[in-house]
Amino acid sequence: MLAGDLTDEKELAAVADRIASEQDLALLVNNAGFGARGLFWESELEVQEQMHRLHVMATVRLSHAALRNLVAKNAGGLINVASVAAFVQRAGSVSYGATKRWMAAFTEGLYLELKGSGSAVRVQALCPGFTYTEFHETLGVERANVAPPSLWLQPEFVVDESLKALREGKLLVVPGWKYKAIAALVSKLPTPLRLAFEAAGSTEKSRWR
Repeated sequence: MLAGDLTDEKELAAVADRIASEQDLALLVNNAGFGARGLFWESELEVQEQMHRLHVMATVRLSHAALRNLVAKNAGGLINVASVAAFVQRAGSVSYGATKRWMAAFTEGLYLELKGSGSAVRVQALCPGFTYTEFHETLGVERANVAPPSLWLQPEFVVDESLKALREGKLLVVPGWKYKAIAALVSKLPTPLRLAFEAAGSTEKSRWR
């Protein structure tokens, strides 16, 4: 077991080296992440930069290490945990939505490269909605103030949906029919309507503030 702070360059390098040299590596799940509260320009810059380091640069570094390992063996998989926020933005979580959208786009690019090269390695962008984890406790937010109980997913369900989809070679995975519907709807809206939809889901001051 190797623990590390993935926003720290030295510790990130140590984890990447471990992944690159792991002979039995079969699956990497880039699941580390956190949220931040408040409007972008009111938030501490260090918090915003740390989020980008973790969601973007750590994902780049670890994915590179894992794929060099897995592609050489022509087996295994990579799951990047994005979010349904990759499809819809909201006020008060600008960097979170942007980095999760980047993760989905990054994974799609990897999918195309692997498919084009004939590799058997599979990649997936997992895009869950609100899930019962320690995420919101760490953020200091009450779940009841974020979304109704009907929108919360059990982590076991999310994991099962992800692994099933990975076996089937699916790229974008949105667990739960409600979130599937939201993602499908928003993806098809013209930009003005999408922005109106996103604005309706936000308030002048974020509910997380």
